[in-house]
Amino acid sequence: MNTLLNGGRTLRGVIQGDSVPQLFIPKLVEFYRAGRFPFDRLVRYYDFEDINRAFDDTRSGATIKPVLRIGSVEEASKP
Repeated sequence: MNTLLNGGRTLRGVIQGDSVPQLFIPKLVEFYRAGRFPFDRLVRYYDFEDINRAFDDTRSGATIKPVLRIGSVEEASKP
């Protein structure tokens, strides 16, 4: 960690971004429509049983944003 911050570098953590959603989200939509933000290629869905594969794919860079599916859509909509 010490070498990471040498040379005047700083480390900054951000939670939920520093954006204004009313401005940022329309800009993302604009980028997506123009083909400049292919977020659908960043997401990969995994059944919950494949959680270990989701972690492995994230570590290897095979996926950027793993999304776990717990149960089915039909199960979720039951009262």
